[in-house]
Amino acid sequence: MTRPHTGSESPLVVHLLLCCTFLLAAAAPATTAASVPAPAPTPTKQNMTWDVEYIMWSPDCQQRVMIGINGKFPGPNITARAGETLSITVNNKLHTEGLVIHWHGMRQVGTPWADGTASISQCAISPGDSFTYEFVADKPGTYFYHGHFGMQRAAGLYGWLVVNATAEQDEPYRRDYDGGELRMLLSDWYHDNVYAQAAGLEQKYDHFQWVGEPQTILINGRGQHDCMLGTVTRFHRGIDRHAKTCVRDKQAKLCRDEERCLRRSECGPYCPQSQCYPVVFDVEPGRTYRLRIASTTSLSALNVQVQGHDLTVVEADGNPVEPFTVPDIDIYSGESYSVLLTTNHTPTFYRSGSFWVSVGVRGRPPKTLPATAVLRYTNSRFPWPGSPPPATPAWYDLQRSKGFTYRIKARRNAAEAPPPPRTEQVNRTIVMLNTQTLVGGHMKWAVNNVSLTLPATPYLGAYFYGVQGSAFDASGEAPNGFPGGYDIDLPPANNSYEATLSDRVYELPHGAVVDVVLQNADMRRDNDSETHPWHLHGHDFWVLGYGEGRYGGGGGGERLNTEDPPLRNTVVLFPHGWTAIRFVADNVGAWAFHCHIEPHLHMGMGAVFVEGAHMIRELDVPRETMMCGVIRTAAASLTPAKPGSPAPSAHG
Repeated sequence: MTRPHTGSESPLVVHLLLCCTFLLAAAAPATTAASVPAPAPTPTKQNMTWDVEYIMWSPDCQQRVMIGINGKFPGPNITARAGETLSITVNNKLHTEGLVIHWHGMRQVGTPWADGTASISQCAISPGDSFTYEFVADKPGTYFYHGHFGMQRAAGLYGWLVVNATAEQDEPYRRDYDGGELRMLLSDWYHDNVYAQAAGLEQKYDHFQWVGEPQTILINGRGQHDCMLGTVTRFHRGIDRHAKTCVRDKQAKLCRDEERCLRRSECGPYCPQSQCYPVVFDVEPGRTYRLRIASTTSLSALNVQVQGHDLTVVEADGNPVEPFTVPDIDIYSGESYSVLLTTNHTPTFYRSGSFWVSVGVRGRPPKTLPATAVLRYTNSRFPWPGSPPPATPAWYDLQRSKGFTYRIKARRNAAEAPPPPRTEQVNRTIVMLNTQTLVGGHMKWAVNNVSLTLPATPYLGAYFYGVQGSAFDASGEAPNGFPGGYDIDLPPANNSYEATLSDRVYELPHGAVVDVVLQNADMRRDNDSETHPWHLHGHDFWVLGYGEGRYGGGGGGERLNTEDPPLRNTVVLFPHGWTAIRFVADNVGAWAFHCHIEPHLHMGMGAVFVEGAHMIRELDVPRETMMCGVIRTAAASLTPAKPGSPAPSAHG
């Protein structure tokens, strides 16, 4: 396959990026490190009220309508202590659509209705209505929250959720950093709104419109699409590269004047009050910082590097990992990491004592230029770096991505990283074939050739009230695997395997040990297979291993890691390969398991696990979370099914 020359690899583009980013960094408002949190004793309760509404915002200097919380984007930062109860009242002021919020990485033990997944754990909050999410932030780690109705995450509905350790827990790496914490919440950004994107995905195949590549990568909700892309375009057309979108130094100084800035629209990202002003992290030399990184991207896999600084990975998805040091990390949608960064350079290194933070696209031909922020030492001689930003590794270098992912192991001797159940304890193995296929003339993503279509009645409510047969298809379980003759190296059209739509579930007995093997395959085009990050709600799971080609159930020479597999809540499935995970179905409820790429989920790439079906009726499910679908129409006659009475079976 021909390897295209990417923008991130081009010296010309790097030079052009400097034209903008030098000026942007010059007077950027700084983000200072939070102090190292002192462990707190008694867990408490936090109460919050959020108004979710449409706002006009310019995250990359291009204004568009998006979804904000309390008039801001990104949403409020949540910082809690492990064991603390969070009570968040969400008022839906969108007027034209429903709303739910998922607390990504929170296990919701005993509170499955607070998971925030429309049609699975609750009804969407109707326009004008409110709902209070109340749950326990049960373990320390780096998490976030986001919308989980339609494609609202891609519309800007997301924010930080960080849980600090108590004195009793004391994270194993807490004593390894003395400079405090920095945070990078990453996302990709489209100028087309999510309603246009969703409409394109839902068209018949002849008129199908893929969402395409994002226009901008955002760091903490900020990017500079106008300057960087505008500069490249104008330069290639022979127009002055110091035109409006990449202003001269004199104009940049003019724009930094607050009064003039507020009344000169051409200043754009050069205005300190601008919503797209670049992020600057101020740090002290000779310190070690904990840098928390999370990805809420709709599509993009990203690479993060800090110029001249190595990164030591210590946490993944809220779980401690055996530390290892790398020059950069790959991060997929739904993942989070903590890395340690030591400020061990002098102001003469790279001339200035300021360094680029570069975030570029991986795994897809990049049509989106890298995002940049600045790491600035307090004794820096200049406010901006004295050399070009580091180039993103080649997008097609899959072995580099695999090499990073394979190095992630559970931290040795850490109480927070228990070993998995033994293989002989496994009660069930589910193999999930990932394919892109046509169903009724519509392009869909499917699992075992079944594209998930969510019902009007939430699964949790259907089991709670005992109305499955009326709420969704209970005639049988979702497929446990795929035909042995299916050739994963050929597109679905070459395999006689009919695709369907379904809202059926996988029922798992409470306490069952479950292995899931994600199997990748060709898409509708020959020799084309994509990377998919899969996220499981309500659980952490052990990542047992990865492999090339078709999984052989252990008979094909697969080696599964049962010694020190990392605990994660999101795992990557590489092209033309497989990924194996193990979890214990010990969390009563209905839990989504899906590809975290927003348009893929919208096209049906997911499944639902119902755990302890007979025990769901014992939960104290708030009635208002379930008043939709058949439950709403029959509300007067419905009462929760009595504990001990047989539940309608998903097996017929």
